[in-house]
Amino acid sequence: MIHRRAVLGTALAFPGLARAAEWPERALRFVVAFPPGASTDVLMRAVAQRLTDQLGRPCVVENRPGAGGNLATAHVAAAAPDGYSFLVHSTAFAVNPGLYRNAGYDPVRDFTPVAMLADTPNVFFVNKDVPARTLPELIALMKARPGMAYASSGTGTTPHLGAELLFRRLAGVDVLHVAFGPAQAVTAVVGGQAPIGSTSLPPALALIRDRAVRGIALAGARRDPRLPDLPTVAEQGFPGFEASTWFAVLAPARTPAAIADRLHAEIEAALATPELRDRLAGMAFTATPTPRAALTALVAAEATKWAEVVRLSGATAD
Repeated sequence: MIHRRAVLGTALAFPGLARAAEWPERALRFVVAFPPGASTDVLMRAVAQRLTDQLGRPCVVENRPGAGGNLATAHVAAAAPDGYSFLVHSTAFAVNPGLYRNAGYDPVRDFTPVAMLADTPNVFFVNKDVPARTLPELIALMKARPGMAYASSGTGTTPHLGAELLFRRLAGVDVLHVAFGPAQAVTAVVGGQAPIGSTSLPPALALIRDRAVRGIALAGARRDPRLPDLPTVAEQGFPGFEASTWFAVLAPARTPAAIADRLHAEIEAALATPELRDRLAGMAFTATPTPRAALTALVAAEATKWAEVVRLSGATAD
């Protein structure tokens, strides 16, 4: 009886803890901001399978693509903060408020970051007939041939904005941006529609390994073990340069912290399993354990960083 009274007293004093103790009582809904088959979708579906087993409740993945992810984001922002609706998004979550005149949300005020799923570096590569093997050689070629085109994963993506920052602002070269999708950008470079490509690593990895395209530089903070001989942008004359793509789960603002903490722990436990970790690594993703406070700080810092890059590049999605 004393134990039950203590539990009841704790529940009355801290209702969020009470809800977390009972949570989840029904299916969880993970709203992915992009279409089926996109990197964000593939990642969440892999994690959702594991979460379903761990939580004993269905973890349903729902795709709501459109407006660069803004449709899904606005939908989840308006959802009840009861721990049953979550947003699954990429770095575009932090980019879009600076890219759109009205993205429909504030990335800091309207959401509670829950867990980082994974990240992957962006990569610069060229058609195999382009006579450049290093970033300095490529930049020299671009200066000699003003207006060279590069294919990106799409307007406002970090591969696009990172390329604008590197080529146009830091290197001072005149370039032509051509927006594709991630896989389509790689195909365009293979086929010679554009001599240069800038995407996240997953769609380009196999073709770089097979030498269908030539890797020039990774845009991550360090070299990637899957391409150990490919140096970073920072190693090739641009210290501090970094443009990566991350993927995270977020909850509507005012979701009880105890529930967010519980889901964070469950996602990190899923990502720590050798099977899932190896599966993600095979797709060129790196599971990245990140405390919730650190993820919250990252989202805020990324929103500030990319808003400035958008301003400098003049990019807009409207």
